[in-house]
Amino acid sequence: MKTSIVETLAPRLAPLDLDHRLTLTREVIPGRIVFTTSFGIEDQLVTHSIFTQGLEIDVVTIDTGRLFEETIALWERTEARYARRIHAAYPQALPLADYVAEHGVNGFYRSIENRKGCCHIRKVEPLSRLLAGASAWVTGLRADQSQAREGVHLIESDAERRLVKLNPLADYTREAIVAATEEFSVPVNELHEKGFLSIGCAPCTRALEPGESERAGRWWWEEDEKKECGLHVGPDGRLTRGAAPESSQ
Repeated sequence: MKTSIVETLAPRLAPLDLDHRLTLTREVIPGRIVFTTSFGIEDQLVTHSIFTQGLEIDVVTIDTGRLFEETIALWERTEARYARRIHAAYPQALPLADYVAEHGVNGFYRSIENRKGCCHIRKVEPLSRLLAGASAWVTGLRADQSQAREGVHLIESDAERRLVKLNPLADYTREAIVAATEEFSVPVNELHEKGFLSIGCAPCTRALEPGESERAGRWWWEEDEKKECGLHVGPDGRLTRGAAPESSQ
C-alpha cells in the first residue's frame, strides 16, 4: 500500500508549493504523520507551515543532550511564536552511560565507528521511538544540501521503517527557503548568521570556511563527503529511500 501511495502522490505533489504539499499529504495518507525538526532553517519553514495551517501532523524533535544553546533558545522561541509544544525524545540513560564509560565523553572524535555509535544512541534510537506507529514521516531534507542527498525525492517509501517518507522541500534551494522565512518572519537559529548553515550537536558542528559546501561543518574531522548521522540511512550506509516515479523528480 505504501508503494501505491508513493506512486499516486508523487506526480500530484510535484507542481505544488510547501503548504499544499503538506495539506495534500495529510488528506491522502491516513494515520499518524510525524515531522521531526532539528530547528534548522528548512525545518523551521516546515514547522511554520504545519502550525499556521493547523494540520494534524505531530511536530517533534530529538534532544541529544549536546545541542547548542542557540538551538535550545530557538526551540523555546518557536513554541512561544506558535503557542504549540514541540515534544522531544531523549537518549536512553544506560546505553549512553555505557558508551561514555567505554569511550569517554568526547570519544566520537577518535573514530568513525565511535562517532556513529554516539549518533545511534543520541539520535537514531530516539527517532525510532518518535516514529513508532506512524504511517508517514515528514523531513526537511533538500536534494542540494550535499552529495549524499542529491537523489532525495519528494516522496519515498522508507522500507527500513515501513512508512512513507515525505521530503516536501526536496526541490527547494536554500535561497528560496531563506526568502520564505524572511517573508513570513519565521524564527531561525542565530547560528546561521555566524556561518553555521547546517547545525547539529555542538561538539560536532563548526562554522563553514569560504567556499565550503553546506554540510562541510558537520563532523568536519572525517574525510568522507557523504557524512550522515544515521537518521536517514540504512544498514548499508546509504540514504533510506525507495525508487520514485520520474514524474516526481
